[in-house]
Amino acid sequence: MSTLVQPWAPQTAHDRAVLQVLQAVRAFSDAMDRMHGGMKDDMEMNASDLSALRMLIMREQRGESVSPHDVASHLKITTASTTKLLDRLTASGHVERRPHPSDRRARVIVLTDESRRTFFRHFGERLQSMRGVAMRYSDEELQVIARFLDEMGDVLIEE
Repeated sequence: MSTLVQPWAPQTAHDRAVLQVLQAVRAFSDAMDRMHGGMKDDMEMNASDLSALRMLIMREQRGESVSPHDVASHLKITTASTTKLLDRLTASGHVERRPHPSDRRARVIVLTDESRRTFFRHFGERLQSMRGVAMRYSDEELQVIARFLDEMGDVLIEE
């Protein structure tokens, strides 16, 4: 991986288009941070708690179960920190630890109905507006956008 030693100066029209996209990604990321900051404050949570809830919402929508190990992996925290986080979220009524459906020794983490309602009460209007923006694009454009965002996300989490 090369190291950037000085700011990149776009030379071509394509370079300028790339810069415009990267600036839009940065602006979008900033907007997401502001939105999550407001929600974190409203729900009296720290950033890790909110990140765990967002992960649970996304996995739930895909029909995937979530183990404590999944939470630790996603947040890149220790098992001890995960236990404390899950204890906090359980005590505040946001999650429940339930028996795994097929492994009696394992547990899964699920959102409570109240937490799900609170999450969508905070995000519902914004999600509906975001869906409205996405609906303006063709299937092909949406596939390109999804692939682009997936690849950008992969680059950010590479180690």
